[in-house]
Amino acid sequence: MIDIKHHGATTGVTGSCHELDVGDAGVLIDCGLFQGEDKGPGSDAENLAIDFPIDHLRALIVTHVHIDHVGRIPYLLAAGFEGPIICSEPSAIMLPEILEDALKIGFTRDRKLIERVLGLIRSRIVAVPYAQWHSVFDEDDSALSVRLQRAGHILGSAYVECDARDGDEARRVVFSGDLGAPDAPLLPEPASPERADTLVIESTYGDKDHEDRKTRRYRLKAILEHALTDGGTVLIPAFSIGRTQELLYEIESLIAEFGDTPVVAAVSDYAPQGGANPTYEKNSAPVGRIRQSRNPTNHDENSEPAGRIRQNRNPTNQPSLTWNNLEIVVDSPLAAEFTRIYDRLKPFWDDEAQTVVSQGRHPLSFEQLTVINDHKDHLEAVEYLAKTNRPCVVLAGSGMCAGGRVVNYLKAMLGDECNDVLFVGYQAAGTPGRDILRYGPKGGWVELDGDRYEIRAQIHQVGGYSAHAGQSDLIRFVEGVAQAPSEIRIVHGDMGAKRALKERFHALGLTGIMIPH
Repeated sequence: MIDIKHHGATTGVTGSCHELDVGDAGVLIDCGLFQGEDKGPGSDAENLAIDFPIDHLRALIVTHVHIDHVGRIPYLLAAGFEGPIICSEPSAIMLPEILEDALKIGFTRDRKLIERVLGLIRSRIVAVPYAQWHSVFDEDDSALSVRLQRAGHILGSAYVECDARDGDEARRVVFSGDLGAPDAPLLPEPASPERADTLVIESTYGDKDHEDRKTRRYRLKAILEHALTDGGTVLIPAFSIGRTQELLYEIESLIAEFGDTPVVAAVSDYAPQGGANPTYEKNSAPVGRIRQSRNPTNHDENSEPAGRIRQNRNPTNQPSLTWNNLEIVVDSPLAAEFTRIYDRLKPFWDDEAQTVVSQGRHPLSFEQLTVINDHKDHLEAVEYLAKTNRPCVVLAGSGMCAGGRVVNYLKAMLGDECNDVLFVGYQAAGTPGRDILRYGPKGGWVELDGDRYEIRAQIHQVGGYSAHAGQSDLIRFVEGVAQAPSEIRIVHGDMGAKRALKERFHALGLTGIMIPH
């Protein structure tokens, strides 16, 4: 018998974990953490035990390395899972990095224990090239082979084609993982599978479509220009993997296109509190900006350490702030590390990004970009930007504001109407990000670490930068299958999104559609 069980992503968008059984053996597709309102008995931060049988599982197949798809892997190993961890080549590089961060935050601070767990994970990883069949098992009357195809969600993401055989029964089962939107920066869009008897498909945006690439790019430009007119910080909560790199790519393209065009009228219009204005030196970083040392291992006693704030020393009225001297800050060690990994994995970029690189541009490591790694530097940056109204764009995790350095920025800046928060991705129910989006425009409040913070900052959203496919993209993915699937299981979405997608499938004449519980 060939059967599918679902251990997560059935009541919301997190905790992805699906089981494909073929005869007496089986595999898992992802093993992710639950977040927000998706948390429940047996799946919250205090109790992450694997609550289903695993002795028969021969492998774990990872679609991509977002924490809601891989975060429970350490607990799966602790429960006794001994099989390989199959993933794409880029994911094989990134998986230990994301799990190291997860272990530090939610498991232990014991460095030796973390290294032992990571060593075990590395020893289990089997990197499989895209578009190549890989045999998982072939014994007695049952067999399973898998093939990974580009999903366009984040670097290394894949949907999984499974050729399953048990006796006389044979089926092609496809797990979509998270599918990317077309025309996303850096990554090619996914192509439909050639065949799918059963399709397990995500539905994060099963009820809506995104703006097209050109529209959302200029919307991003317009929001940044509007937000920076009254000074202050534009804070963008962004996931460390995928969203941060795509935003950097888009911002670099705006800088390349608009260069010396003013972002806002004049620096004097957004002087730091107390009347001081930052000074711009020709061919140097602006005084008063957050700087990353160009040569951090060889600086004199008057220079600034990497990522530290260089304070205003010679305030005078200065010309307008242009795109060329707009400061972009990534305040996330994990995002910085994954940005470096993305940069190393250029062969997996799409044709557009390859062309940009061939022109001598550096879309993920451009001159205006500063990275803050050290925690002390992070705290100083929060304090400085909160006090000064210094125009700056800060990308910090986590993307749903449920933890990470973005929380310190929110605590310090939500109460100032000069600041802006720009959301570019999905905010799950029960997360601070969802509450800020819902109550911020009404002048409400949000709870962060047990305390209430009033929301006076301006709140914006550009939905087109989601790394997930929109409804039309999901429909196109299914319609591209030569022979329609006989069974479609809709997962990984709020109930409204799943029902809307189901209705669209029915309208197209598709049958065998179910929403697992």
